[in-house]
Amino acid sequence: MMKPRVVVTRRWPAAVERILVERFDATLNTNDVPLGQDQIKAAFRDFDAILPTVSDKLPRDVFPDSDSRTRLIANYGVGFSHIDIDAARERDIVVTNTPGVLTDCTADIAMSLLLSVARRTGEGERQLRAGEWKGWCPTHMIGTKVSGKTLGIVGMGRIGKAMAQRAHFGFGMKIVFHNRSRVDDEETRAMGATQLATVEDVLAQADFVSLHCPGGAENRHLINASRLAAMKPGAFLINTARGDVVDEQALITALKDRLIAGAGLDVFAEEPKVPEALTRLENVVLLPHLGSATEETRVAMGMKAVDNLTAFFEGRTVPDRVV
Repeated sequence: MMKPRVVVTRRWPAAVERILVERFDATLNTNDVPLGQDQIKAAFRDFDAILPTVSDKLPRDVFPDSDSRTRLIANYGVGFSHIDIDAARERDIVVTNTPGVLTDCTADIAMSLLLSVARRTGEGERQLRAGEWKGWCPTHMIGTKVSGKTLGIVGMGRIGKAMAQRAHFGFGMKIVFHNRSRVDDEETRAMGATQLATVEDVLAQADFVSLHCPGGAENRHLINASRLAAMKPGAFLINTARGDVVDEQALITALKDRLIAGAGLDVFAEEPKVPEALTRLENVVLLPHLGSATEETRVAMGMKAVDNLTAFFEGRTVPDRVV
C-alpha cells in the first residue's frame, strides 16, 4: 500500500521529521526557504497533505478550483489565520492545528516581554553592550514596578489563563479580562479574576494589557488608535497573539507620543518585516516570534501534527480538527 504523500513547508525538529519520513512519503524542506505561492499551488496538485506554518500564506487564490489532490492541511501551530478556512471548507479539505502544547512557553514569553518593557531591560542591555553605562546612580533608567499592578487579559483561553496565573500568583497582580464568551471556572475564580463586558473596560483599568485572542478578520486591528487612546498613559501593551490584532501604525504613533508607556511584541503583521519606526523606538521590546521556541514545545507541536496526519489517513477521528 502506497504511503500518503505529504510536504513539509519548513524545517521541523529532526525527531519529528524522522517520524514523518518513516510513516509517510514525506518531502522535507531541507533548505528551510519559505515556499513561494506557485510552489504552494503546485503542492495542492501533487500531495495528499500540506504541512504549513505561520510563515506560509494560504489565501484563497492558492487553492485550486479543481484537481486538488490535497485532502488535509496539518498546520504547525495553534493560530490558522494565515489559511483561508472558507476556501478549505468549500473544497472539503480538513484543517488541523496543534493546541495545548505551547500554552506555557507562550505565556512565559508574554511575561518576559511584560517584565522587560516595564523594567527597561532591553534598553539597559543595549546601553551596557555599547559601553555607555556610567555606573549606578539613583535616577538611572527608572522603570515601572510590576508587582501588585493590574493586568488586563484580552482573550481568556488557555494561554490567557496561563499568563494570568503567572502574573497573579507570581507577582500579586490583579486580573481583569475580556472574553467573547462567559468564563467562570475554578482557575479564574482562584485568581479572583474579573470578567469585564468590553475591551474598553479592560483598557481603562489595566496597567498592563496582554493580548491572547485569535487573529484573522474578526480581530484585525482590534487594538486601534481609539483603543490605544483608551489605555492609561502609563500602561503597557503586550502582544503574543497575532500581529494583525494591533494596528502597527497607530501603535507607533502612541509610543512616539507617549500616549502609552511602552509595548512588548513577539508578533508582527507582515512577518518577517517589522516597521523600521518600531525598531527605532526605545520604549518597545521586540522579539522574533519566539512564543513557542523551546525544544520541548516545538517537538510536541510536530508530534501533534503527526497525530493528526496519522488519524486522518487511518480513517479515525482527527484530534485537532478546526475545519
